[in-house]
Amino acid sequence: MHTYSLNKPKVMARSISMFLLLFFLLLQNSCLVVNNPHSGLAPGRWRGVLKLSQGPIAPPDESEFSRMQFEEVTEGELPFLFDVVYDEEDHFHIEILNGEENYRVDRIQIGRDPATARDTIRIDFPVYDSYITAFYENDVIEGKWVINFKDDYQIPFVAYFGRNERFTNLKKTPIMDISGKWEVSFGLDTEDPYPAIGEFQQEGNWLSGTFLTETGDYRFLEGTVQANKFYLSCFDGAHAFLFEGKITEDSTLLGSFRSGKHYKTLWEGKRNPDFALRDPHSITEMKGGDSVVDLELEDTSGKLISLNAPEMEGKVKLIQIMGTWCPNCRDETLFLLDYLASHPDDDLAVIGVAFERYAEKEKAMGALRRYVDNLGITYPILLAGLKDKATAEAVFPMLARINAYPTLLFLDRENRIQKIHTGFSGPATSEFVDFKTEFARYMEELLAENQ
Repeated sequence: MHTYSLNKPKVMARSISMFLLLFFLLLQNSCLVVNNPHSGLAPGRWRGVLKLSQGPIAPPDESEFSRMQFEEVTEGELPFLFDVVYDEEDHFHIEILNGEENYRVDRIQIGRDPATARDTIRIDFPVYDSYITAFYENDVIEGKWVINFKDDYQIPFVAYFGRNERFTNLKKTPIMDISGKWEVSFGLDTEDPYPAIGEFQQEGNWLSGTFLTETGDYRFLEGTVQANKFYLSCFDGAHAFLFEGKITEDSTLLGSFRSGKHYKTLWEGKRNPDFALRDPHSITEMKGGDSVVDLELEDTSGKLISLNAPEMEGKVKLIQIMGTWCPNCRDETLFLLDYLASHPDDDLAVIGVAFERYAEKEKAMGALRRYVDNLGITYPILLAGLKDKATAEAVFPMLARINAYPTLLFLDRENRIQKIHTGFSGPATSEFVDFKTEFARYMEELLAENQ
């Protein structure tokens, strides 16, 4: 009897079963694009990387910083995750994932480059006047991120489909939970370090949080803790923030910070739940004398807006000193829009005064119009001119200096400054809720005066 022929069906069945099992395991753990019925990018999760300036940050001396080695990641690469979501068969949008924030991007163009016969994509961030332009093929995108208002500012960009790790797939046991509040000093390698607060939430290897400074916050950061190292990043078309750090033997933090390819510095932190920055209402000072604001500038339609116009007479006013290039200004703008929607009051006027990074008026106005259209701004945004000290002093001569963008001026009914709020701690921070409560209380008080 030939036993092999009798058992062959069972052997083949087991072989087929093993093949199917291996196939599905490979499918779950690979970047393979099996089937993409759409004309654009494959739907689902992608891992993007901005390739910042290569090489480690040079330490100021032979200190602890010189021994920081970040073997879990590639030096100078800023990772972020995004989802491709199809609204229709031939139309999709992108959602960039940073901590608790999903930043939606709808301005996407795809096509074919006639010179190379390759598929191309352009992802526009119109609020921030930047874009990604790239080639794509199957499960890879490769190109560059470009900021229009900076001369020759380009950062190489690449993305891979099916990758879900932000920094690494490693699961090294953290030596410490760094959740909580940290007293931080940035710029240790400079002559002018500045204070900040680090706020972190850690669950196992996962890490999120932000840094608050006296001029604003670094928004929604996300990353990982691996043994005694940690990593955080953020990208949304305006920010390109990369933080790398080390947990030392005495439980302090030592780290490096990169913003795009143009800025890098060193920082340190120690746990301090009682640490506080200066009161944001005490930072911007008046020169003394007259506190009346008197300005007349063009809005995005070319109309001259004056605080002394009849339609402004007798109103409480908020003057938002801002710029379209400023991410914290965007957070403040969205807050003001929400406040106006929930507190309609004919006795209140909000006016944005923008200092832009384009010297040419038409380019600056174009940036303002895109900003207004994309955010649905319901109050006038006026062009003050170029972002420089001389222009700011000419528009607001009563201020000693403008310390931060945004800066919010609270004016009474006679256009006198009653209060100045410097910077903005947005929804990524623990201070945002208290700010909203205090803002509503003070506005109620200001509107009630001299009725």
